[in-house]
Amino acid sequence: MFRKKYLKLILILPCFLVLIQTAGADYKKEREKLVQEHIVKDGIKDPEVIKSMLTVPREEFVPDNLKKMAYLDKPLPIGYGQTISQPYIVALMTELLRLDKNDKVLEIGTGSGYQAAVLGTIVDNVYTVEIIKPLGIKAKKLFKRLGYSNISAKIDDGYFGWEEHAPYDAIIVTAAADHIPPPLIKQLKKGGRMCIPVGQPYFAQVLKLLEKDEEGKIFIHDILPVIFVPLTREIQN
Repeated sequence: MFRKKYLKLILILPCFLVLIQTAGADYKKEREKLVQEHIVKDGIKDPEVIKSMLTVPREEFVPDNLKKMAYLDKPLPIGYGQTISQPYIVALMTELLRLDKNDKVLEIGTGSGYQAAVLGTIVDNVYTVEIIKPLGIKAKKLFKRLGYSNISAKIDDGYFGWEEHAPYDAIIVTAAADHIPPPLIKQLKKGGRMCIPVGQPYFAQVLKLLEKDEEGKIFIHDILPVIFVPLTREIQN
């Protein structure tokens, strides 16, 4: 009996590996198509952002039942009332930060971890904060499994940033607030940039780019209308 079971395992395993390889190849083609048709053609020019969007496996950051939709240019639900952002918006917000490899970036709203992974392929250090505990735990495990050793994550109220590692060269907020949190402005380095959607929950918001010059003066630019989930303020277990 043992030999028969062992023989079946030997026969099945190569087929299983072929299925994994085929699925991986299909996702790669879909990823390349997405980047060409919805990232490059829609105006993203930063070569490092494009490279990152081609590299990060978005299918790993969506629920299993939505993997077939991973490379549609649209947000997808990830549970707990949260979403993984539309790929174009991820690319745009990343490009607006004008990142260099040695930058230190703070992300508020880890979610599934996709935006942090995109950042983590470009810069040396990413710090990301998630207030919904199950999402934060899941993202931490995923970062470890996928080898993103330069991403540090914690579960906390992102409104207050992560002061321990401040100041940051760039800050990105992936949920909408009705104002730009003062602690985040304070933790932004002089010469740094922050990208954040601002507005009321579930209504049209405005993606804003905040720049702090070398003297600490703040300049804010409106980029485009967006709709993001609201910035949660209470830790959820």
